[in-house]
Amino acid sequence: MGKELGQRILSAIRIRGISQKELAATIGVTEGVISRYVSGERDPKPEMIANIATALHTTSDYLLGIEKDDFDYPRVRRLIARNASSMTELEKKELINALFGEE
Repeated sequence: MGKELGQRILSAIRIRGISQKELAATIGVTEGVISRYVSGERDPKPEMIANIATALHTTSDYLLGIEKDDFDYPRVRRLIARNASSMTELEKKELINALFGEE
């Protein structure tokens, strides 16, 4: 896993606009643990990868490099289903508008 996993975590952190400290607090670990994951010094256990993916609104497959960035309807559907319960009403409305609204 190592550095590729760390770079994908860091990229997802930046996209979400949060800090490593905020991610750590969300999943119940220290900022130092996240820092070691990002640097590739330490590999997270599978359940931790799942927690990180959920917190970052992505998938474990993406973080592990299994899934590529290409559009994949089943992946998008799983991602929405996984995160729908934690979305605010505004985020849900924005998603619906993005899916069905006019460009």
